[in-house]
Amino acid sequence: MERRTIGAAALAVGAVGLGCMPMSWAYSASRQRGDESLRAVHRALDLGASLLDTADMYGPFTNELLVGRALKERRSDAFVSTKVGLLVGDQHIVANGRPGYVKRACDASLRRLQTDVIDLYQLHRADPEVPVEETWGAMAELVQAGKVRALGLCAVGARAGRRTGARLHDGTIRQLERVQQVFPVSAVEAELSVWSPQALEALLPWCRTRGVGFLAAMPLGNGFLTGRLRPGAGFEADDLRARHPRFTGEMMAANQPIVAGLRRVARRHGADVTPAQVALAWVLAQGPHVVPVPGTKQERWVTENTAASTLRLTLGDLEEIAGLPAAQGSWD
Repeated sequence: MERRTIGAAALAVGAVGLGCMPMSWAYSASRQRGDESLRAVHRALDLGASLLDTADMYGPFTNELLVGRALKERRSDAFVSTKVGLLVGDQHIVANGRPGYVKRACDASLRRLQTDVIDLYQLHRADPEVPVEETWGAMAELVQAGKVRALGLCAVGARAGRRTGARLHDGTIRQLERVQQVFPVSAVEAELSVWSPQALEALLPWCRTRGVGFLAAMPLGNGFLTGRLRPGAGFEADDLRARHPRFTGEMMAANQPIVAGLRRVARRHGADVTPAQVALAWVLAQGPHVVPVPGTKQERWVTENTAASTLRLTLGDLEEIAGLPAAQGSWD
């Protein structure tokens, strides 16, 4: 697989990564099977999809434990990204950016991941009660201690409560400007897909001009852009899509023209090319510093997703995708 370099530290990873969250959190619990997910991780590493993206809150903790089972055997094949800063309680999630907590959380993640170093340690969310510079400083100390190789920041992503006329990622950019004064940012993780392209407006250019890598979360629109989800089919109660306005039957039906457009492009590239691969190839085409991180827990989808790294969209393809209708429905 093509290798891409992220951050000033020149961290090399496969062009397509693997989002591990669906293996143990946020998607249908009845379909989560540890051994199946472990095979998916091994398949990704076999194919060169070296970036494994997890977080201590996924589960919580069980996702890191799962990834750790693979790392125990194949640490040299993997690039490990995990996150800190969010605590999961009963029916709520809170931020914790206190320096002492960050250092304890890192040690706990290292134990669960069965490794002595984390390649990319990301701040999941800034704690509103703690200056972000203090949290970032504690994370920088982890780099100096040899427990972490590089630091990243997850985009705030909140649409509610923004200033009138503000862009989606203005808050994240303000945070990035602040933490850059403390220690270099190697990567930013934020949503980017054909149906959620807002990062192209300001966040992606910010990363490009500063040599910061961009990890594209949800590049398949939480599965919608694969074309395999049927409008009105519904989701299990514990599936995050059951509560998202874009996944009502009405909105899924209204957004089918986006999937139809991806299918048209796919057909031009061959009978075996899928809408999901076109969606990932579109993300890859946004810059050499961009690494899509599609989440899955099945080997077959890992195989399909990684194959997108060899799909080269033409200028005409990109223009056609740019002309697709904007996604309908709120994404709050």
